Amino acid sequence: MATRVVIIGAAGRDFHNFNTTFRDNENYQVVAFTAAQIPDIAGKKYPAELAGKLYPDGIPIVDEANLGDLIVKEKIDQAVFSYSDISHEALMHKASLVLAKGADFKLLGANQTMIKSNKPVISVTAVRTGCGKSPISQKIAQLLREAGKTVAVIRHPMPYGDLRKQVWQRFASLEDLKKHECTIEEMEEYEPHINNGMLVFAGIDYQKILDEAEKEADIILWDGGNNDFPFYKPDVDLVVVDPHRPGHELKYFPGETNFLRASTLVIAKVDSADPEKLAILEQNIKEHNPKASVIRAGLKIDVDDASKIKGKRVLVVEDGPTLTHGEMPYGAGVLAARKYGAASEVDPKPYLVGKMKETFETYTYIRGLLPAMGYSGQQVKDLEETINKTDCDTVIIATPVDLRRILNIKHETCRVLYSADEVGKPDLADAIKPVL
Repeated sequence: MATRVVIIGAAGRDFHNFNTTFRDNENYQVVAFTAAQIPDIAGKKYPAELAGKLYPDGIPIVDEANLGDLIVKEKIDQAVFSYSDISHEALMHKASLVLAKGADFKLLGANQTMIKSNKPVISVTAVRTGCGKSPISQKIAQLLREAGKTVAVIRHPMPYGDLRKQVWQRFASLEDLKKHECTIEEMEEYEPHINNGMLVFAGIDYQKILDEAEKEADIILWDGGNNDFPFYKPDVDLVVVDPHRPGHELKYFPGETNFLRASTLVIAKVDSADPEKLAILEQNIKEHNPKASVIRAGLKIDVDDASKIKGKRVLVVEDGPTLTHGEMPYGAGVLAARKYGAASEVDPKPYLVGKMKETFETYTYIRGLLPAMGYSGQQVKDLEETINKTDCDTVIIATPVDLRRILNIKHETCRVLYSADEVGKPDLADAIKPVL
């Protein structure tokens, strides 16, 4: 009898775990995926075209809220947890529910899920969403290009559309973002790399993605999502930690996995960190991963027109996932508002509409700024309406993607630009020397 499995996911790691461990494996029968964190995923199917010969009808994706009933009704033997950025406490609550219903609770590790590349791999991951990983990835890509290397940036999956069209995707221009009908969340990760002249790959089947990327690149750069660990076996493994949230590197899954396994830890945002919090983080590194090399980096913040901030009532629009499941109370936009002398930061709550109102009901700790939520067309529409209804002088766009390309914003706008700026030695150039 095949072991009956449910994969607990969020449209990313869950699909990868299925592809590397369960697809075409007759010892298992995957009954369903569950969905969390990302709206509008539940109710879809993992299509037959991707599921393999054992699943001619595909595999249903159901709401995680129904997990307990699903285990009982479908006589599930094993629940495999497969998404990221969850507190250890919340993770064990899920494990307890699974065990209470009679099933096993399982986590898959690196040996079973990491794919070996024929090319050198540099991975950049983090201990939480919003640590400042993206500027680090972009800086490394630039250093590799300056060294004469062709780089393929492979991004952690965000397949929120038609899964049959997202088996593997290649992005070389902004036009490719339209071609693949990318959400704001996808554009936020792909656009900065594209603007820097990099090739970006993403999708669902990460063996096929790797096969395509290896045709064009000397080096693979794994650009991780949330605080997940890499899908590819890295030759150089950098993990970004956040001095604004000391202790989180030990309290969230699988961020602690990254923290403990890292050969190099990058402490980001040191220029804006509280010295006492920075000291706590440094002590945790000494206690839990003393062999890791430590790089310190600031986050250099600029705006395209600071005159639109000084003395103005500003609405700050920040990266969505950083504020939601990343739980950051602010980002680069708030730092820019304060650096350049805004008169006040306008609270958008009175002006929320539709899906944006739902976001604030779910993430009740968000205050005084607006997350750029864009997982669906309706969310994008509601984001635009909320911004335009808000009584402010200037909208500060602090998202990696320029929202002015996507939204019709009626207010004055300025955009925050940020980049990694290492402090002292060792630096990122030192970290990547093993693959050069």
